[in-house]
Amino acid sequence: MSVKHAIRRGLELGRSVFQLGLLKSGGRIAAKLRADRLRVGPSGRTVQPQAFLPSRYRYYRTSLKGLAAQLQSAGLRRRLGGGSPRNRAVFWAFGVGVGLIEQQLNDDRRSAATCDEIQAVFRKKKTQSPFKPCTSGYKLQDYIIGNQIGKGSNAAVYEAAAQFAPQQSDVECTPAQLAPEEGETARALRTFPMAIKMMWNLGAGSSSEAIFKAMSQELVPASPLALKQGEEEISLDGYFGVLPRRVSAHPNVIRVSRAFTADVPLLPGAQEEYPDVLPARLNPAGLGNNRTLFLVMKNYPCTLRQYLEVSTPGHRQRSLMVLQLLEGVDHLCRHAVAHRDLKSDNVLLEFDSDGCPRLVIADFGCCLALSESDLRLPFNSTYVDKGGNASLMAPEVATAVPGRGVVIDYSKADAWAVGAISYEIFGQPNPFYRAVGLQSESFQEKQLPPLPPGVPADVQLVIRFLLRRNPSKRPSARVAANMLHLSLWGRKALVNQHSVGMRKLVDWLLCQSAVVLLKGCSGPSGNKVEAELQRSFLSNLDLEDLRTAVGFLLYGREQRHTCILSA
Repeated sequence: MSVKHAIRRGLELGRSVFQLGLLKSGGRIAAKLRADRLRVGPSGRTVQPQAFLPSRYRYYRTSLKGLAAQLQSAGLRRRLGGGSPRNRAVFWAFGVGVGLIEQQLNDDRRSAATCDEIQAVFRKKKTQSPFKPCTSGYKLQDYIIGNQIGKGSNAAVYEAAAQFAPQQSDVECTPAQLAPEEGETARALRTFPMAIKMMWNLGAGSSSEAIFKAMSQELVPASPLALKQGEEEISLDGYFGVLPRRVSAHPNVIRVSRAFTADVPLLPGAQEEYPDVLPARLNPAGLGNNRTLFLVMKNYPCTLRQYLEVSTPGHRQRSLMVLQLLEGVDHLCRHAVAHRDLKSDNVLLEFDSDGCPRLVIADFGCCLALSESDLRLPFNSTYVDKGGNASLMAPEVATAVPGRGVVIDYSKADAWAVGAISYEIFGQPNPFYRAVGLQSESFQEKQLPPLPPGVPADVQLVIRFLLRRNPSKRPSARVAANMLHLSLWGRKALVNQHSVGMRKLVDWLLCQSAVVLLKGCSGPSGNKVEAELQRSFLSNLDLEDLRTAVGFLLYGREQRHTCILSA
């Protein structure tokens, strides 16, 4: 900002010049400055900088308002007592500039207060469970088990239905019906609305206590009453005696409604699909233990990978799918949980009443969810587990070398994986699978293949930012989600390509809140994917995250505009 412009802005604001400077007499100012220089004890009143104060100004021990007054008054004394015009202009410009900072901070306070009020309104609305209350379902005999619908490296998943009638209780077990669909899959979901995941127990022993402790990560998305009271007390110790975290309900994170141990049964396809993990009583050559952990969840039509193999959704639906993954990852980060095994096989999918895909993050067997962890894992030995799915392991995780004092920060690792999965969502091969051959520990950002031409420019920008090698230059899942929200619904708030006023942005947030509240009161439309995403955005509003998202968008747009001009 030029000196002339700074002075003009200061005069327009008025109070930074007149109220804080010129209205004070020269004698009072001089006495105050002398007293400040001679004071050796702490002052009677110290104004602490607020949390939203920019870091480059946080070293001030007095308020910016007082500092502006002192600088402007010093400029007045220099004008009355002599001094070069240049020095007088510098004092005036600096004083007025600090006054402008104070004005900006006041605007930030009002904007932050508005964001907090909006957040409080939308956080009151709880995520509805797909199950109605009942008191049963803690035994394998309570379920009718159908065909196998999935198999991974540590479990098999079967379709299931409850044999018991729902009763009034605080527990969830009878699933809600999906939107009407035709075909064999829809009929199967109506017949078997639940899914049971049977873990493979190769080394945890056969006692419930040992099983719950060894497989405690699978309980991270469990509902509060998923376990019986006694089993809940056992599972609290977690793996190696460490208390595992639990995440609250979220539309884009799987919910485990029941978790219990039982004897391993001989289920359909067991002898052919996984004979080695069966116990000796079912297969003499089997290596498994007699009991294992069972998890009861909602039955989803397919995985993300299966859906993308047979469907070609529109670009807007694909953008919403990326946004849902970011919202789910952000929810996990807020609970200090890192999934560490994100891939299209571990994302389940259903459809809302409009046919829009709803994505749900599942399979928490590799997650980092320790109670004392802040997503930073000490990596002092090769025996420390860095997580699953080496192909989609973030660069800072893949390149970590164990040693004394080495710590792996997972706070943005899942967000990086979302960037890689986005290629699959937009119909391209994942660049970090064998088809393309990039490796996360050694790739260069310029090697990333281009996305299809029809992908919106802002979405391409978000994906490129998510795949940055340096995590300090990579947006968090929350900031990346905000970027997509602003791109999808906030075009009017981002008309100016060079700057965005916070007042204009806050006005848009208020309008958006009113629209979402009205949609939520209008009936079934409140259950649609877009409405869920908008509510999630408004319930997680943070002024600094929003400002950072705007900065990323404007920077990316400016860089893109520069590249177009240079071409």
